[in-house]
Amino acid sequence: MNPAKVIREKVEKLTDLPNVGKTVAGDFARIGITRPEQLRGEDPYDMYVRFCKAFGERQDPCMVDVLMSITDFMDGGEAKVWWDYTAQRKVRYGDRITVR
Repeated sequence: MNPAKVIREKVEKLTDLPNVGKTVAGDFARIGITRPEQLRGEDPYDMYVRFCKAFGERQDPCMVDVLMSITDFMDGGEAKVWWDYTAQRKVRYGDRITVR
């Protein structure tokens, strides 16, 4: 969902979260996440690794940005577009996340 349209009090399903559409919601199911509350306290990098394993290949590093935006929101942060997290990802994870 577009972060500008997210209403925290109305988040009931994954597609109610910022930056999550039907495809990403389906991807979450592949790693056992089916409800927004399951994202509280999750580590975005650990989730990214789980995605890579579930898909059998390295995922685009921008997925980490999406995961950072979602976990930040679920931990009380404001709803932001995923690319607001790109610089933070690069500082936080450095070269650990690369596409090969």
